[in-house]
Amino acid sequence: MSRTGTAMRWLARGEPHLPTGTTWLTPAEAQRAAGMRFTKRRTEYLVRRLAAKSAVAAAVGIGTSPDDLGRIAVLNRITGAPYVLVDDVPLGLDVSLTDRAGWGVCLVGADLGAVGCDVEIAEPRSAGFVSDFLTGHEQALVRAAPDEPAGHLLANLVWSAKESALKVLRTGLRRDTRTVEVHLDPTAQPTADAWAPLEVRTADAGVLPGWWHRDGPWLLTVAYAAPGPAPVPLEHPSALTRATPTHSWLQHPLVQP
Repeated sequence: MSRTGTAMRWLARGEPHLPTGTTWLTPAEAQRAAGMRFTKRRTEYLVRRLAAKSAVAAAVGIGTSPDDLGRIAVLNRITGAPYVLVDDVPLGLDVSLTDRAGWGVCLVGADLGAVGCDVEIAEPRSAGFVSDFLTGHEQALVRAAPDEPAGHLLANLVWSAKESALKVLRTGLRRDTRTVEVHLDPTAQPTADAWAPLEVRTADAGVLPGWWHRDGPWLLTVAYAAPGPAPVPLEHPSALTRATPTHSWLQHPLVQP
């Protein structure tokens, strides 16, 4: 079924936005976060939850105080796919979450079906990474880049699109990344406010259509099981426009008591 008329919106939140205390979390979320010993894992969990709660609040008109956000529960189905409750009631909203370098992104919409998103940084990737994880077509795409920065951008873009597609397929990185292949439209380039189309071809699930967007050092990709629209930001400008990748967990790899 095509979802070309279904609106999908997105929002980013990062470490600088994390509220103090735990009232913005449900008791179950707070307990889960408290049980995480490694700072990186806890931070990733928290920024994903904050992005999701903030996106849902903006989409349905709920306040964004810590107590308001605490009314929103971000749970996971048995497949691992997230869903939300507000005051313990399902709203019929689908969400997809991703995080990278201290920032989380949430896609939110009604009845989106299978959808996946991923955020990456346009950073250097080794030749070994390209040869080990990319298909021959994708490797040729990277090699054809006019310069090294463009090649790194393409390597990260392809990787991000693969991650999004593997979320749609509900396999994650348990599946060989070379069994899905990213194809880009060389004539389409995203702007600060627009997205460019992509598709991910698979041997067993057909073609997964999607979109990609660049915002400074950030690359954001989306993949659908069926055709869907490019995401629309819930705020202007996006928080990613001003965001700096952070790795604060390196200062304290273990959660401080």
